[in-house]
Amino acid sequence: MWRDDTAHNRRIGIALVALAMALFSTVDASAKWLVQTLPVFEVVWLRLLAHVVISSALLAPTYGYELVRVGDWRLHLLRALMFAVMTALNIWALQYLQLATVGSIMFSTPILIALLSAWWLRERIDARRWVAICAGFGGVLLVVGPGTQAFHPAVLVICINAAIYAAFNLLTRRMAATESPAAVQLLSAAGATVLIAPFALMNWEWPGSWQQWILVAVCGFSGGMGHYIFAKAHRHATAATLGPFLYQQMLYMAIWGWLLFGHVPDIFIVCGAAIVVASGLYLFWLQARSDDVLCGSA
Repeated sequence: MWRDDTAHNRRIGIALVALAMALFSTVDASAKWLVQTLPVFEVVWLRLLAHVVISSALLAPTYGYELVRVGDWRLHLLRALMFAVMTALNIWALQYLQLATVGSIMFSTPILIALLSAWWLRERIDARRWVAICAGFGGVLLVVGPGTQAFHPAVLVICINAAIYAAFNLLTRRMAATESPAAVQLLSAAGATVLIAPFALMNWEWPGSWQQWILVAVCGFSGGMGHYIFAKAHRHATAATLGPFLYQQMLYMAIWGWLLFGHVPDIFIVCGAAIVVASGLYLFWLQARSDDVLCGSA
């Protein structure tokens, strides 16, 4: 159920999305660690399977039948397919890229959402939005570094993943109005687990240490709770309210990269990320002003 747009509910939504971003950064950090010693598809599958098992155990006593209650199966199937592809592409690319690089590229999502909205929802893009979009893509180019020694083909995979993630976010917003947040996060993960299973089991290697099993559990728990909390946040506040607070995940990823892998982002990544963030925040501000004008004229 959608909550009233009050200051109290907006604060709850912001707090929930902040927690979700911390959990998502933990997923990437633990997956990057695991993929150094285990096959990619196995890490993807274990991450999804742990997500399903842990989320079911934690949420079933509270939600019961609501965990599998859906309004439109087609939307859940589409979300599961997108979730499987995004998770696989992200974890594959994490083998080769710094967490900060992945985060910087993925947070071009608001820029891509603006373009997708123009195409999908037939929304008009004015000159100011085009400037923000072009500047944002300029920031992405700084992070990617095409034509330099720092360039790695994996960045192209993350760019594709960012585009899928933008569509994934639009779909999640669409489903938040009619679907249970518990069902949204659990059924998408369950469907993705089934889709990835054949690829994982073909080259299976059992985790060889208790540290690996703990990281699998951390990855699954963080993913399951992160997606549930993220869907819940959209029932307390609008996307325009929550959008600017998504960027804190970049900070968490940079911290994890430094603590776990000794990666310090270079000046190009820092400057590119700053431009991407500034462009995204400007787009959010323009959208919030547009929404205020519409509300005032209603």
